[in-house]
Amino acid sequence: MPATTDQQAALRIASGRKPFVEPLRLGERLKELRLANHWTLEDVSQRTGLARSTLSKIENNQISPTFTAVQKLINGLGIDLPQLLTPPRAQPRTMGRRDLTRQGKGEHHPTPTYEHELLSCELAQKRMIPFKTIVRARSFDEFIEWVRHDGEEFLMVLEGEICLYTEFYEPLQLFQGDSIYFDSDMGHALVSLSEADAVVLSVCTHGDTT
Repeated sequence: MPATTDQQAALRIASGRKPFVEPLRLGERLKELRLANHWTLEDVSQRTGLARSTLSKIENNQISPTFTAVQKLINGLGIDLPQLLTPPRAQPRTMGRRDLTRQGKGEHHPTPTYEHELLSCELAQKRMIPFKTIVRARSFDEFIEWVRHDGEEFLMVLEGEICLYTEFYEPLQLFQGDSIYFDSDMGHALVSLSEADAVVLSVCTHGDTT
């Protein structure tokens, strides 16, 4: 694949067999590209004509690639020079967060049909919202309108039995230990069927829990 004018201009800067400077982290970028395409060193060697040992040294920053080696890389891998010189993506690092909620110590939010207990309330910017709900409703008629909120929801019955009403499906009876996953922007409502109020655990990706 012939180099474009921009590539040629960039390559001239690196010509004369002058190695690329270390801040480019070209070895890390080469390895990132190789792994993203599920290539082995042997695969890249066959594509570029560079020895496996040379590729390994480049990836491990033991040597800097020459102008000729860079040309073989961009031609053999079917990429352009800017792609090869793009800095490696920073690896996300966990902050090691955690948030313990003792039994009954969540934030309670009672409504006419449910009594929610929000869990892990001290943790900010979380991607999921876990909560435990006592289902007070005994009839679908107790709901003025469908419950709906953005995102997705996982629900498991911890105690008792419920009927799950959803906007696009027939009512579904769930027993203790049963679970279901659904799009929560679809209208839904829970009704207790057991003698005692049922208790469910829900986890939402985002949105409110009213």
